[in-house]
Amino acid sequence: MNFKRVRKMMAALSVAVLALTFYLAGNGCKGETESGPVAPSFSLPDIDGKIISLEDFRGSPVLIDFWATWCPPCRMSIPELVRLQEEYREKGLVILGLSMDDPDQAPDSYLRAFKEKYKINYPILRANRQVILDYFGLETPAIPTMFVVDANGRVVSKIVGFRPRALRDSIRKLIEG
Repeated sequence: MNFKRVRKMMAALSVAVLALTFYLAGNGCKGETESGPVAPSFSLPDIDGKIISLEDFRGSPVLIDFWATWCPPCRMSIPELVRLQEEYREKGLVILGLSMDDPDQAPDSYLRAFKEKYKINYPILRANRQVILDYFGLETPAIPTMFVVDANGRVVSKIVGFRPRALRDSIRKLIEG
């Protein structure tokens, strides 16, 4: 085996990888909202029986919150979501709460009372298996998990857990630039 030749090939490969890294850092990863994957489409019933589709909000920034009533961090995030909806509604923000509660344990009447008690000012929809699979794949979903979707329908961030500062920063960056 010619070690001199192998060293030259390794050096050339290293230079190529370094050049690609600098190229991507300078051109390919500028944090543009168009760079994210397209948010999976869905049409789901809200707690009043109205079908709401993600496509209804194309052209607006959307925050999709996967949550459940029995989840303490989910409950902790509700006041922040209410504030964000109030603050950014005029700028087009739409928040959709996708409940992962079992309908047998938490019927729509329970969710309506929960919505009133917590003064939730955005629609609550029922997540189904397909939408959970579309957004989480085969991983076990952690809740709360929030997907921030730009006006073009692309996911610009995924926030797992109760992280109000990260959520606020993501929304602010999306809406205010």
